[in-house]
Amino acid sequence: MQFYLDGYEPGDPRIARPLPVAPERGEQPPDTTDVLIVGAGPAGLVLAAQLAAFPEVRTVLVDRRDGPLAVGQADGVACRTVEMFEAFGLADQVIAEGYQVNEVTFWRPDPQDEASIVRTGRVDDVEEGISEMPHMIVNQARMLAFLREHTARSAGRAEPWYGLHATGVQVDPDPAAEYPVTVTLQEIEGGGTRTVRARYVVGCDGSRSAIRKAIGARLQGDSTHQSWGVLDVLAVTDFPDIRLKSAISSAAGSILIIPREGGYLVRLYIELDNDRDSAMLRDRSVTPEKLAEVADRILHPYRIDVRDVGWWAVYEIAQRVCDRFDDLPDDLPDDLPDDAAARLPRVFIAGDACHTHSAKAGQGMNVSMADAWNLGWKLGTVLRGTSRPEILRTYSTERQAVAQRLIEFDREFAALFSDRDAEPEKFQHYFREQGRYTAGVAVRYGPSVLTGEPAHQHLAEGFPVGMRFHSAPVVRLADAKPMHLGHAARADGAWRLYAFADRAHPAAADSRLRALCDVLPDLVARFTPPTADPDAVVDVRAVLQQGHRDVEVHDLPPVLLPRKGRFGLVDYEKTFCPRPGEDLFDRREVDREQGCLVVVRPDQYVAQVLPLDAYADLADLLGGSLVPVR
Repeated sequence: MQFYLDGYEPGDPRIARPLPVAPERGEQPPDTTDVLIVGAGPAGLVLAAQLAAFPEVRTVLVDRRDGPLAVGQADGVACRTVEMFEAFGLADQVIAEGYQVNEVTFWRPDPQDEASIVRTGRVDDVEEGISEMPHMIVNQARMLAFLREHTARSAGRAEPWYGLHATGVQVDPDPAAEYPVTVTLQEIEGGGTRTVRARYVVGCDGSRSAIRKAIGARLQGDSTHQSWGVLDVLAVTDFPDIRLKSAISSAAGSILIIPREGGYLVRLYIELDNDRDSAMLRDRSVTPEKLAEVADRILHPYRIDVRDVGWWAVYEIAQRVCDRFDDLPDDLPDDLPDDAAARLPRVFIAGDACHTHSAKAGQGMNVSMADAWNLGWKLGTVLRGTSRPEILRTYSTERQAVAQRLIEFDREFAALFSDRDAEPEKFQHYFREQGRYTAGVAVRYGPSVLTGEPAHQHLAEGFPVGMRFHSAPVVRLADAKPMHLGHAARADGAWRLYAFADRAHPAAADSRLRALCDVLPDLVARFTPPTADPDAVVDVRAVLQQGHRDVEVHDLPPVLLPRKGRFGLVDYEKTFCPRPGEDLFDRREVDREQGCLVVVRPDQYVAQVLPLDAYADLADLLGGSLVPVR
């Protein structure tokens, strides 16, 4: 991380200097705000964490709970989510504290004794090379704590207000209204009400979302009428794979075992049979003890003795998704001008408010957080004035398609998991085939104002347009630090231009990289406010083909050595070289003769791959979403 840009200060560098004009926090939220977030779960706190990177944006976060979540709920943290947490500077905490999922075992009825189970397979949980980050298991409460601590350290010192429930939403149709959305909040204790007026409102308030109902959106889909119990337990067992993720299907039912952080805790997802367990489902008499008995029955001939229960719940699988994630009406006339205020959303929903599904595939918390990151940088840059408001329309389009794919996957996965007649090899094959999806790295956004057509994909096959920027090992030129290229970028709302150089030395007259770098200062300045650092909106980085000992810093063009802060200090951390034995150009199939430019959105998705000399195409792409300042 970089700090001391504007002067040396002692203490924890993660704690930002507070805003000099930040209002004191009161017992109740303020009357007006830029963004009101309803719900302090995974989606709401990621959104708050992203908006914390925009200290000039006022954010209010409310939650109906009486305080932070303490235990339970989701625990699977996909590789892609750990990549996202790296952008917030939080991945080290997740990895240090969590359980790392390395292998998965599969158990089925013993052909020699149908009443018993045997192991039928054992595979790697994550495909080699799919991500530099592992698949982790961390209690949702801890994930939320990491995010709360992050926002509390930010310049705005943002923290949730608890005990408030949204009961009404009104949107002023007047495009000139400064705060067009009015939300009524009711106190859970006491029953008092107050209103908050906001420029934008985001409902992250769960499957029974009041914000979703207020904008007329509806969850569409079906209930599977399959009930599952979930237990977080400390137990003694002779089951040999209790510290491995294990998918078990027996004649007596199915269990998914998820080892938890700390070395002792384990989560059991237990299928409840609609016939055998019908009485306690019908009478709502499920208890942890009864769930433990079902688990013991399914694991035969092995036994499990539950000594302590940390958290438990029973849920019925429902696979539903909204057809839109914002308040834009479905019947907008086609002849409205593209920038008409009537076409711009003001209220959004994210996470469980717009998609629900089973927990077994481990996607709920991850997809919800990804919803919020997609929306967060868009709101932040629009409110900052560097992005065109029209980009807000892409949120619903992009994330609704992801949610629909999630529902389809969940339906297939849940059915196959519970199908005791399925061949073991079929389930294992499906698990491996869907590994990229469950790791969170299979999302691909279609062409839009933010994402171009892959006309030049051949220049960098390993950076597919519309998919997340797949990091790779590099060496930073200035200080010879081995690192991952993607880890140099923070969740700060900036676009990234990764210029992969041609073979020529960067100081040579025929260097295509140098020619690009001569053009970029004017192009970048076109979208950068005069008072901002030169990389605040468009951040230029380069990856050379030469080794880090074969190029000197003074060989670099000025755009790769930007001067920043009130002292005009030089940022030396913009240029990288291949790591010996792990050449990025080979790993990501980058054209060595021509080089290329990989344009990456603030949420780390590849917006376009271009030739190094495609200056007009680059200007058009950036101009489609950024606001010119001159």
